[in-house]
Amino acid sequence: MTKWVYFFGAGKAEGDSSWRDLLGGKGAGLAEMTKIGLPVPAGFTISTEACDYFYKNGKKYPAELKKQVAENVAKLEKVTKKKLGDPKSPLLVSVRSGSARSMPGMMETILNLGLNDRSVQGLAASVNNERFAYDAYRRFVQMYSSVVMELPKGDLEDRLHAMKQRVGVKEDTAVPASGWKELVAEYKAFFRQKTGRDFPEDPIEQLWGAVGAVFGSWMAEKAVTYRRVEKITGLLGTAVNIVQMVFGNTGDNSGTGVCFTRNPSSGEKVFYGDYLVNAQGEDVVAGIRTPMHLTEMKKIMPKVYGQLEKVREKLEKHFRDMQDMEFTVEDGTLYMLQTRTGKRTPSAAFRMAVDMANEKLITKEEAVMRIKPEDIERLFYPVIDAKLDKKSLESRILGTGINAVPGAAVGKVVFSAHDAEDWAKKGDKVILVRRETSPEDVGGMAVAQGILTATGGKTSHAAVVARGWGKCCIVGAEKFNIDYKSKTMTAGGKSVKEGEWITLDGGEGVVYSGQMDLVTPQFPPAYETLMKWGDSMRRLGIRTNADTPQDARRAREFGAEGIGLCRTEHMFFTDFEHPEKGQERQRAIQEMILADNREARVKALDKLLPFQRRDFIGIFKAMDGFPVTIRLIDPPLHEFVPHERKKQEELARELGISADVVARRVEQLHESNPMLGHRGCRLCITYPEILEMQVRAIIEAGIECKKAGVKVLPEIMHPLTLDKKEFSILEQATRKVADELIKKSGVKLEYLVGTMIELPRAALLANEIAEFAEFFSFGTNDLTQTTMGLSRDDAGRFLPDYVDEKKAGIFASDPFQSLDTKGVGMLIRWGIEKGRESRPKLKVGICGEHGGDLDSVKFCHTVGMDYVSASPYRVPISRLGAAQAAVEEKESSKKKHK
Repeated sequence: MTKWVYFFGAGKAEGDSSWRDLLGGKGAGLAEMTKIGLPVPAGFTISTEACDYFYKNGKKYPAELKKQVAENVAKLEKVTKKKLGDPKSPLLVSVRSGSARSMPGMMETILNLGLNDRSVQGLAASVNNERFAYDAYRRFVQMYSSVVMELPKGDLEDRLHAMKQRVGVKEDTAVPASGWKELVAEYKAFFRQKTGRDFPEDPIEQLWGAVGAVFGSWMAEKAVTYRRVEKITGLLGTAVNIVQMVFGNTGDNSGTGVCFTRNPSSGEKVFYGDYLVNAQGEDVVAGIRTPMHLTEMKKIMPKVYGQLEKVREKLEKHFRDMQDMEFTVEDGTLYMLQTRTGKRTPSAAFRMAVDMANEKLITKEEAVMRIKPEDIERLFYPVIDAKLDKKSLESRILGTGINAVPGAAVGKVVFSAHDAEDWAKKGDKVILVRRETSPEDVGGMAVAQGILTATGGKTSHAAVVARGWGKCCIVGAEKFNIDYKSKTMTAGGKSVKEGEWITLDGGEGVVYSGQMDLVTPQFPPAYETLMKWGDSMRRLGIRTNADTPQDARRAREFGAEGIGLCRTEHMFFTDFEHPEKGQERQRAIQEMILADNREARVKALDKLLPFQRRDFIGIFKAMDGFPVTIRLIDPPLHEFVPHERKKQEELARELGISADVVARRVEQLHESNPMLGHRGCRLCITYPEILEMQVRAIIEAGIECKKAGVKVLPEIMHPLTLDKKEFSILEQATRKVADELIKKSGVKLEYLVGTMIELPRAALLANEIAEFAEFFSFGTNDLTQTTMGLSRDDAGRFLPDYVDEKKAGIFASDPFQSLDTKGVGMLIRWGIEKGRESRPKLKVGICGEHGGDLDSVKFCHTVGMDYVSASPYRVPISRLGAAQAAVEEKESSKKKHK
């Protein structure tokens, strides 16, 4: 019989922290904390396998599940000495989700389950507090109605606000028992009105309703959106944790909190978190009330704070990482409700990894493995330019809040997540402004530049989600009056309407009116330290895709060790050093295309030669001592000529020919499928004079640099090769031009001739092509297109359906973003193996966009490539991926030898 349910309590647990895939992060954490002797309420976990079964079998439960749940309920009643629904001493439970990967607030929770009209009286008598008991009851009815029955939250909240107005109080804590009794009756009447049946009194019926809601929330839109944004795939589903309730809302000697063992924003080793007196856990996370900092808790509850500090030390040493913990204090007694690895800002991720390695808590290899590619990407997030006048800044302050996530953001104000998504689709930069965010807002939060809420603390929903995404966020801006109906926010007499610009400074927690200049910050010191550690571990070389000296210099700063792809055709369009001369370049290539004989084409190309030579000199100097792979012309010629009649006439006038001649030539160049047409090396087969000019420019630039003391390592690359004979013709033509120039100069200049592997035929016949090619560079953008039969330009219309787990779910990720290692990867592996059969020292790299994707880089390491090449800003991610691949290989080797 399959085991679906796992118990924990009384110091024992079925499972531990290594069972995350089965018990989910929350369940595994509860089991582990129980085992190491921390004060954890007893309970049981329904496994993620049950959720997987639920979805694979038409939303039906496994046959054995009800019996196993009943047995574990009985076990829980025995450990707690209380019974579900008992009118004297009732057992109440929370029902919470928990997947293997943290998804804060994205799935459902129900508290105080087990209350009914009889057990609420028993609860009131057992704690001698009727107000508390009926507050707990209304929370349960409210949550069950909205979560299980999906009744509108707004309608329930409106009834709560109306009752508080009738009673004449502002805070929930000031509502008397009579107010809560009245509200429970209202909620039940509303439940009956909307569902046509009475609110369930049977605790077991309540429990199964809650379990179904938690399983259902796994595929809720907000959860699916979060997994898509976070690139979370391959999980079975969510576990369900049924845990004995402990109460933080029994009075001023009780409370609830969320804390982190280190500061998740800065990475500093300080205890960090929020605490709410006389409240339940959802109050902190929802951000409905603004909590106090842990330092305040230390003053009012020194004994409990001391216990919490010990738990902090114990958990961080035990898990060897920063922990995000939820706790409740019930009448002065501390209970731990959750521990999980905490979300952190990018700079904090680097600081914690380096600090923990220096503290010997983890190894340097583990520190490198802790960093995610998103951590590096988000280090580029902007801050307000320090050059801005301080007086001008002060005059534009609208208000302040709690600096939840650092960085800065500029955007137009919108007041709903739906509007944020709509505006962002149109290309608008938006700031999402809410009183507080809820998981339903996740789509709008994902596309917003930054987030501002009027309530909540550093552990509210908005802060936790924004921090995980490295997104600028300010919470607890209580002086802002946010009016959803009029779509305005007001503070200090200043008003901002929807669509008006504001700037957020997440580092200081300040909101400014208007747009401000933002700049990219300096990397934190820990970044340089950790990346150097990674560089010492990796085998793969890291190059960049760069077409200009500026890009080359920038990539060097990011750690590039050469250029893996320099696209020469970009030089035909623009003069990056002297933009005013760009027109001359365009006219020269257009003149060549319009020429009707070789002599005229050579004459036009001679005009382009000095421009290309100068570009290569700049790139060689920027890459002094590092290899530079230069791809000869690749796009079809029609891309270089004007297609509008007006521009054709303009070109004709400049060249002194008829506009009809231009139009006719443009028409001749038209292709039905140019991606597979007359492009790449095929152009140089037809027009060898293009090859001659480009090779001449490369070699002459190399000779000039060599004479000036610059170390030059040119690699001349022919794109789109498909046959051995085709490549041998091009290779011989290349060497003829190059060798004559080198011999004439008297300078010793070494160079390589190789090819891009972009076609399945080239990969399959790699052994033949390698007889002449000294290096292969896998152009995986086109190789993916030609192998999978997908157009990168058109597939965007339907690929989302292939990736979306709610639709087809065929691919785990977009194959143009992360390499299809199963199909395209098989060709790459074959191409490398066959190529090295013919040429054992064949140099192999990759120069598609995949060279900057972490998982693709790891694949490149596995198949034995020599280097990967990525765009300048992706170079650090490539360095990280190469280091992690080496660490993983080493660990795998150790396991094999054990």
